[in-house]
Amino acid sequence: QVQLVESGGGLVQAGGSLRHSCAASGRTFSSYGRGWFRQAPGKEREFVAAITWNDGLTIYADSVKGRFTISRDNAKSTVYLQMDSLKPEDTAVYYCAATNTPYGYRNPILYDSWGQGTQVTVSS
Repeated sequence: QVQLVESGGGLVQAGGSLRHSCAASGRTFSSYGRGWFRQAPGKEREFVAAITWNDGLTIYADSVKGRFTISRDNAKSTVYLQMDSLKPEDTAVYYCAATNTPYGYRNPILYDSWGQGTQVTVSS
């Protein structure tokens, strides 16, 4: 089992930037990839971005492509989500997750471990 601890998030005006971090402990060697998801009030959890742990391939939701950047630091077992040009519709609780499955990174069901979630609020 991988334990994930998130930091970052907060309140920002539209057009601003925020950076999330997600540090892992435990059986980190077993993770094929890490992902970021978000959930707004009254909506289902949706995929934001993912990165494969070994070779750093990245995947983005169309809604954040070109504005968000996912990256990793293998030595620190940490994944980051840089969010730029934020919009009010980006307001949500953001979760990082780890998966032991080498495919289907957009599907939250395939993720085994989840962080506690951090609130991001973008004001207009």
